Amino acid sequence: MSSPTMRELLRGLEVFAGELPGFDPGAAPDDPVDLFTDWLLHAIGAGVPEPHAMTLSTADGDGEPSARMLILKDVSPRGLQFASHSGSRKGRDIAQHPYAAMTFYWPAQARQVRVRGRVSPASPADSAADFLARGAAARAEALLGQQSRPLTDLPAREAAVKESLAAIDRDPGLVAPGWTLYNLRAEQAEFWQGDRDRNHTRLNYRRVDGAWEKELLWP
Repeated sequence: MSSPTMRELLRGLEVFAGELPGFDPGAAPDDPVDLFTDWLLHAIGAGVPEPHAMTLSTADGDGEPSARMLILKDVSPRGLQFASHSGSRKGRDIAQHPYAAMTFYWPAQARQVRVRGRVSPASPADSAADFLARGAAARAEALLGQQSRPLTDLPAREAAVKESLAAIDRDPGLVAPGWTLYNLRAEQAEFWQGDRDRNHTRLNYRRVDGAWEKELLWP
């Protein structure tokens, strides 16, 4: 018997397994942040691994896209928060084009949320507080300010991090100058509830003249 092709293997993988939650878009709140918070708490309560992990997509001044996984830091009236060094690829993208998109996916619930909007930096005090809340190893790496830059070899990284940890030991309040907490203020948010029969439910929110409008989308 021949081995399955990659296409056959992928087609054979099960999706939408287990009991899926319901979603009544007619009962959805007027503000998408409230619905997002409800879905996030549901994922946390269901024990979804790393439910605050998301894909952050940015684009540079030429429109070239880039995406990576990040951790959501907070949800507040100011927006959805994430953090990074301003000298990183995403930091440079945001400086040139201050818009981004976030994608959350909780496979156990077959739920996806896509948010996009304008990004702005939080206050220096809030950014410093976020940095100091990180573990020592994470702070040591960020203090180097070398994210995404070419690395000669792994021993060079280990030596640099060791020196950075020593600096933190000498000054526990040390903060990376470029560390930035960012707020994404949603201008559009789509909530997608999967269905085994592919009768997916999609509810889209759009900010129009300062107010939210809701609309259903075809699967």
